[in-house]
Amino acid sequence: MASPPRRITIVDVAKHAQVSTTAVSKVLRNAYGTSPAMREKVQQAIAELGYRPRAAARGMRGQTYTVGVMLPDIRNPFFPDIIDGITERLRDTEYHVLLGPGGCDDEEGEAEVAEAMIDRGMDGLILIAPVSSRSRLDRIASIVPTVVVGRHGHSARYDTVVDDDTAGAALVVNHLADLGHKRIAHVEHFETDPDRLAEMPNAIRAQGYRQAMRARGLADEIDVVSTAYTQEGGYLGAKELLARPRLPTAIFAGADIAAMGVLHALAEAGLSVPGDISVAGYDNTTFAALGLISLTSVDQAGRQTGSNAARLLLDRIANPQTPAAQIKLSPTLIARGTTAPPR
Repeated sequence: MASPPRRITIVDVAKHAQVSTTAVSKVLRNAYGTSPAMREKVQQAIAELGYRPRAAARGMRGQTYTVGVMLPDIRNPFFPDIIDGITERLRDTEYHVLLGPGGCDDEEGEAEVAEAMIDRGMDGLILIAPVSSRSRLDRIASIVPTVVVGRHGHSARYDTVVDDDTAGAALVVNHLADLGHKRIAHVEHFETDPDRLAEMPNAIRAQGYRQAMRARGLADEIDVVSTAYTQEGGYLGAKELLARPRLPTAIFAGADIAAMGVLHALAEAGLSVPGDISVAGYDNTTFAALGLISLTSVDQAGRQTGSNAARLLLDRIANPQTPAAQIKLSPTLIARGTTAPPR
């Protein structure tokens, strides 16, 4: 049996370049005291041998140049937009992104992923829509520079990037009301922890829906179904609404992935969209613009969110004592083929 290939070490680089290991180490660290000729010899040896420094060894010197990104649900098509924004912002830096799925509504799963990233010496963490308690988030941020995305609570320990979910929900309600709809229902993601109600985007989105309905004089038409921001959640929510003796003329799903489930349930019931019922989502994910779907949706600028999160994290890594920053982005409504005036 062939033995596994041996990893190239700093000693190999030093021998190949005919310099000391100390010289190689200085070049790798970009330290003072190496001449241009020395750097060229070492870099040439590194390229010819294919040497890659171990992340653990770099971590012992202070940095691993890795950023951990924790996301709750890898199936939600909105999260890749955020990740794209993060990676684009880090592209011209030495940092690399490592992803960790925390699990949807799984506080213990989040804790395990965050602690694994900390244990591996990652230089900073970006936590996307975490459900962990405020005290746990503060503890994580006290150990490693942290940016929290999609969580509205402020902290002195970590930076935040959020969408104005209240305004986004109002955009949907006003759009549908302007079309003539009154019976506008909402499919929300059920919030299981009352202590998080003031911070989670799904809860604020549902609150924004209620506020906008009242502002349009439609308080008596408020109808909220609590399921989940998943395709199955949207499907079950729509089935519940279709069982009502009085059907809505429009359904606002709090996430595009849930809107897909709504569309499935309506098609299964033999109802047309938007002929019988209009449907709107939230996130403006890639598939929302596909011709066969053409979903009206709220664009909360996922790439911009990710880019801002990465920028804040780089700033916090460089200057850990700076005051925590909060960025709130303004959403826009993209009207497409799933919404129209009611019959």
